[in-house]
Amino acid sequence: MILILGVTASGKGAVAFELARKIGGEIISIDSMKVYRRMDIGTAKPSRERRQAIRHHILDVIEPQESFSLDQFLRHADEAIGQITAAGKQVVAVGGTALYIKALLYGIFDGPPADFAIRKRLKAQIAAESTQALHRRLAEVDKEAASRIHPNDARRIIRALEVYELTGKPITSFQTQFGADTMRRDWTIIGLRRPKAGENGRINRRAKRIVEEGLVDEVKGLLAEDEPLSKQASCAIGYAEIIQHLQGRLTLEQAVERIKVNSRRLAKAQRTWFKTFHDVNWLDIEEEESAADVVDRVLAIADAEQK
Repeated sequence: MILILGVTASGKGAVAFELARKIGGEIISIDSMKVYRRMDIGTAKPSRERRQAIRHHILDVIEPQESFSLDQFLRHADEAIGQITAAGKQVVAVGGTALYIKALLYGIFDGPPADFAIRKRLKAQIAAESTQALHRRLAEVDKEAASRIHPNDARRIIRALEVYELTGKPITSFQTQFGADTMRRDWTIIGLRRPKAGENGRINRRAKRIVEEGLVDEVKGLLAEDEPLSKQASCAIGYAEIIQHLQGRLTLEQAVERIKVNSRRLAKAQRTWFKTFHDVNWLDIEEEESAADVVDRVLAIADAEQK
């Protein structure tokens, strides 16, 4: 089984598609936002044509009004792996949601169970102050977690503070305990890496492109639905900024710039996470290098690991 990882806008989806087509595989998406139906443009989901050509798993599995947990992801992933291997096909996993990748590789960390009294109190504090205020508090006790969690992601901020209050330890200290170095399955892990300037250029171009492709109308449609978006969905990069634009808090130009900035921050957090992963075969990708050329390099590594 081959896993392709990389930061946002790194081109990992195109590489995974070409790889799956070449080896007769199916793709497992490791992305916390591509799970939502009707959130297509802002999450850069594969096109309908690509999904018809190669089966993709863990896309469009829940409504935008629902939340999606790490445990749910792992159940979907294990089910998808079983289906793919039973069909005699190759597993190609791809994504950038680092926590999901780590769970897929090593399992879920053994953190303390939920304390609903603490959660209720923290939610009340958000209502009285702001999500950003709790994020600043988190940064005081767990800088690493704060760097990975978006300042508007109330659910994850609350969980991180909850763990700290219950144990006196940062949540990141538990997240280092994923099954030690023992992977749950035999994976060849490929990391795609580009020069930082090139990565930033790709991120900026994507931000502009998704707006040109109709992100504003996509968000309008989601907001017009009978039930409100879940906190998790409404915090997604691209959606949060366009929501602010539609509320009159940002011009469209300001929203696009905010998407660029937040996407670059996400990429930085992803790079931090990926440094903690073991056995990653890093490929330095040139801007003009095609996905097909990268696939040849991936297969060379996979073949060498199997010998």
